[in-house]
Amino acid sequence: MVRFGYTLMTEQAGPRELVRHAVAAEQAGFDFQVMSDHYSPWLAEQGHAPYAWSVLGAVAQATERTELMTYVTCPTIRYHPAVVAQKAATVQLLSEGRFTLGLGAGENLNEHITGGGWPPVNVRHEMLGEAVEIISRLFNGGQVDFVGRHYRVDSAKLWDLPAQRVPLALAVSGHQSVELFAPAADAMVAVDPDADLVAQWRRTAPDTDRFIGQIPVCFDRSEAAAVARAHEQFRWFGGGWKVNSELPGPAGFAGATQFVRPEDVAESIPCGPDVHRMVEAVAAYWKAGFTHIALVQIGGDRQEDFFDFARSELLPALRKASA
Repeated sequence: MVRFGYTLMTEQAGPRELVRHAVAAEQAGFDFQVMSDHYSPWLAEQGHAPYAWSVLGAVAQATERTELMTYVTCPTIRYHPAVVAQKAATVQLLSEGRFTLGLGAGENLNEHITGGGWPPVNVRHEMLGEAVEIISRLFNGGQVDFVGRHYRVDSAKLWDLPAQRVPLALAVSGHQSVELFAPAADAMVAVDPDADLVAQWRRTAPDTDRFIGQIPVCFDRSEAAAVARAHEQFRWFGGGWKVNSELPGPAGFAGATQFVRPEDVAESIPCGPDVHRMVEAVAAYWKAGFTHIALVQIGGDRQEDFFDFARSELLPALRKASA
């Protein structure tokens, strides 16, 4: 059975609003919720970037049923991996076993702020590999010492360790990252409905039963208003991962997308009130083998209408189509 999730997008809402959205999403019937972990929004028009881990703690207390996950945290530059392990274990305790730690190699947008530069992709993968090893060893319990090429850990231990181990979900964008990270993860994360990635991951880690994707939508009863809002706040989305991971800030994304037209955005993101078009777009993920699909409703101030739409129309249609 395909499970459908809601994205708590820190780039488009403040911390108190995100907690309210999490409660409303649970009441609307979403199965799980994922949260972005950004220091900056993609575009200035989005206007927000609260600290995801503080918000997650509040969400864990405000919700009761939905699974929670970071989508995704970079544990290499802005955060030391030992600290990420501590944060994840704490959220698992607060949520009573509902949390999955989603990890990825990160974006320049968020990681350059520490002033250490932005390494090339092969180095980022090396760093993520070491970080995953450190986090996994800390989740095993006991004292951890580690000396690697990129990190050192001295006598670290998680003193509040949940009885239910925190699952690890690793974000991949190509075959190299699948080979590197599938053996160390409990779930796969990807932002494109790529059946080849799913198939390769299954060959590499055949016991995996969670493949987690994400897709933006822009619901509005006015299609024109939805297209305008998606263009204003999500025109960066079409740049692709190789571009999006390299640009250093909202000004860079504004410059890179200055010639993107509203009709270009509307071609890649379902906009408006047409539930059938949204179902068709989401279906590409379960047809590619994804088991969990998180929706992003574009527009931080337009979530309440979306929750009503999801409860009455979208979620029933998605569950019927995917059955």
